Amino acid sequence: MYESLRVDRSSTVDRVVDALRHAMFNGELPPGTALREQPLAAALGVARSTVREAMTMLVTEGLAVREPNKGVSVAMLHPSAVADICRARFVLESAGIRAWHDADDTARARVGAAMKEFAVIAGRADDPEAMTEAHLAIHRSFVALTGSARLIATADAITGEARLALARVDALRQDAKQQIASHRKLVRLVQRGALDEAVEELRQHLAGAEESLLEAIALPEP
Repeated sequence: MYESLRVDRSSTVDRVVDALRHAMFNGELPPGTALREQPLAAALGVARSTVREAMTMLVTEGLAVREPNKGVSVAMLHPSAVADICRARFVLESAGIRAWHDADDTARARVGAAMKEFAVIAGRADDPEAMTEAHLAIHRSFVALTGSARLIATADAITGEARLALARVDALRQDAKQQIASHRKLVRLVQRGALDEAVEELRQHLAGAEESLLEAIALPEP
């Protein structure tokens, strides 16, 4: 009898999550911003319980953090974490690349599909949030080549911690063509089965990502 009410409530929470996520990626809610239930509920026209549940989802995604006696705020990526994140990404993504020949056809096709989607979105260069999602989808597709749901979940948690900073990197960059070319080179090496070369290219790619992330988080918020 109450199933439809649960569906409606869930969709409302999802809409609140989408609104907050969009505001974070657009810079309206920069890192460190406190997320207060009552003002957000009033602004969005929803119940405080809905906002509370939405914030829990954002914490799970790594876009927000909850601290005792301080509440919830937009996540901040600290410089000390950047190298560790990139190191962990390399371990997971290189494992996927090396599993290319053993991966199923669906997983291998997903790599090419992710690259095509990124090329389209990055070519428009008008939606940093979508660009970041498409960018991460390529790297996620590498991990998915392992066929391990646990490794994919681990990769999602790791990249979740860096998503806001990655979004800022993508928004600040004015080199969409270079980004497309860089990812296309990496994907083509993998698809050709040149796995040692692909792993080395990934190493250099993530070293560049580490440098860009450090630059992005060092800049003052606009």
